[in-house]
Amino acid sequence: MDEEAEKAVIAAARRWYAEDLRLRAPIRRRFAIVEAFAAVPRERFLGDPPWRIIPDVLPRMPVAAPDQSARWVYHDVLVAIDPAKNLNNGMPSLWARIFDHLSLRPGSRVLQVGAGTGYYTAVLAEIVGTGGRVTAVEIDDELASRACANLAPWPQVEVVAGDGRTHDPGEVDTVIVCAGATHPAPRWLDRLAPGGELMLPLTNGDWWGFLLRATRPPDPEPGLIVLPHARSANWFEAISIGRVGIFPCAGGRDEAAAERLRLALEALPGGFGEIPIEALHRGDPDADAMDRVWYHGPGFWLERKMGE
Repeated sequence: MDEEAEKAVIAAARRWYAEDLRLRAPIRRRFAIVEAFAAVPRERFLGDPPWRIIPDVLPRMPVAAPDQSARWVYHDVLVAIDPAKNLNNGMPSLWARIFDHLSLRPGSRVLQVGAGTGYYTAVLAEIVGTGGRVTAVEIDDELASRACANLAPWPQVEVVAGDGRTHDPGEVDTVIVCAGATHPAPRWLDRLAPGGELMLPLTNGDWWGFLLRATRPPDPEPGLIVLPHARSANWFEAISIGRVGIFPCAGGRDEAAAERLRLALEALPGGFGEIPIEALHRGDPDADAMDRVWYHGPGFWLERKMGE
């Protein structure tokens, strides 16, 4: 197959993959996500072919792509980045679903913690457009260097080699954490604009848990009555957007909190039912709040939904 024919095949495979994610994720709200996945060449971020593909079935045994064609990475599969570290380019349907649950739009300012080699950073950059900004922080220097080179075509992206828990991106509309923690970094909550969202995988010691979405209340409209808790800088609306198993976040783990989370999850109906939460509070719960605590970790706690 000549080069132009191969490009056409890959472009068609990428479009099919993006449309498949529309149904597989599913993408229900923000259809610009489909176009973003259709626009970004995944193979650019995966190293040299042939790639090791990891299907979403157990046990997750890698298989070598049949040849060096990029069409093999346009499926809803993991692709190995560094097998020695158990590091993969994540499941596309998971990230498509996560993005669909956030208020990402043209012009949004995003902090991404854990950029890896930059694939999902590029998808975010396509969603926010040239008028937006994505600050992508990666703690692994080698991965950060690769991400910086890979993301050169997206000028709205800044890649930072450093600790995403302490890097200051300025005010942002969305914080997306691409690794599992037991508690949010104070900086993430500090920098959320009014109405801004934090998406954080809260995970136990076995790397399993749930996706927490915490939203800072928007500024009230003039003349509206605002409940006292919604005026507090330490109160955020909180919900779960589903289960997750994910690589741990460096510096974001507390062993005792991980065990509390494991017990809280195991106590749910059926072993892992709906997460019964409605708010995130900063600080430690006082004595009067203890009966409302579903889970607490360093510097924060999650309030149990009323009636649960």
